[in-house]
Amino acid sequence: MRLDEIARKLECELDGPGEIEITGVAGLEEAGPDELSFVSNRKYVPKIRHSRAGAILAASDIRTGKIPRLISDNPYLAFARAIEFFYQPPSPVPGIHPAASIAETAVLGEDYSIGANVVIGEGARLGDRCVLHPNVTIYPQACIGDDFSAHSNAVVREHVRIGHRVTLQNGAVIGGDGFGFAPDSQGQYHKMVQSGTVVLEDDVEVGACACIDRATVGETRVEKGAKIDNLVQIGHGSQVGPDSVMAAQVGLAGSTRLGKGVRLAGQVGVAGHLEIGDGPVATARTGIGRSVKAGSVISGTPEMDTTLWKKNYLLMLKFPELVKTVKRLNREVEELKSRISEGDFAQRRKNAE
Repeated sequence: MRLDEIARKLECELDGPGEIEITGVAGLEEAGPDELSFVSNRKYVPKIRHSRAGAILAASDIRTGKIPRLISDNPYLAFARAIEFFYQPPSPVPGIHPAASIAETAVLGEDYSIGANVVIGEGARLGDRCVLHPNVTIYPQACIGDDFSAHSNAVVREHVRIGHRVTLQNGAVIGGDGFGFAPDSQGQYHKMVQSGTVVLEDDVEVGACACIDRATVGETRVEKGAKIDNLVQIGHGSQVGPDSVMAAQVGLAGSTRLGKGVRLAGQVGVAGHLEIGDGPVATARTGIGRSVKAGSVISGTPEMDTTLWKKNYLLMLKFPELVKTVKRLNREVEELKSRISEGDFAQRRKNAE
């Protein structure tokens, strides 16, 4: 595809010759003369001078030297769209594989693709253009909208409700039992029936081996456009606001409420029954033990404002030297006290003579 055609489709300004043929996309360091790359993080700008890329997507204030440039206000998004020009995943085989097991009372929409060993339970309903890869299991009475895609070994439990254009990556479990056990007087635990459900709204994506637990009563809800990474755990009765993003190994304890556009980086942990407002950002491995105001940027365990956390972290790096300094000062004080004491004793002895 010619570079000027790519620029037109991405609605980018072209800075350089447009007749270059681009055959693929690649990272800045790996790209060859016939590949398109991008720079969105400014710390990678110095790498441009060593790049062999045929063209680079970049913001207007980033110079690429002799390499042709496609100017975009959002190079990362433009690059994401450019990938679609050159990579097409394998098309699903239409119809139902002979090894699939579909209950007679299940209802399927049109233009579906049902892979080998897929199981669809009694009363389940699926919309149009649904793709179920091998070994997917849909429990009884689940209700799923149009353009649903579930990769191998994903599980949708009973009574779960899923909207349109939802994607489940491999091994995701939607609607597993919440962690609910009531202790008795003997210290043993009685399992609480998890009678609620899970609702995934439109345009949600759930990563590989992520688990979204059904509520004890009521529902666990993930709202429109939220993106959930691999190995994320969402506890029962929680609510994830629209367009929120959770990176790998995030954990939400039960009855957590997230507002719109919340961003939780890898391994963030959130205690239960908390409220997180619209738009906060929690950096990696933050431990959130109290409710968070809208727009906050937090770090550390327990969580604190990221600016304060950075100051504390810098002080912590200096702590070993501070300990040495305090020990040295203590020794000097003790030595000084000893000399003062010896001098005082000598003076009293002299006076006595």
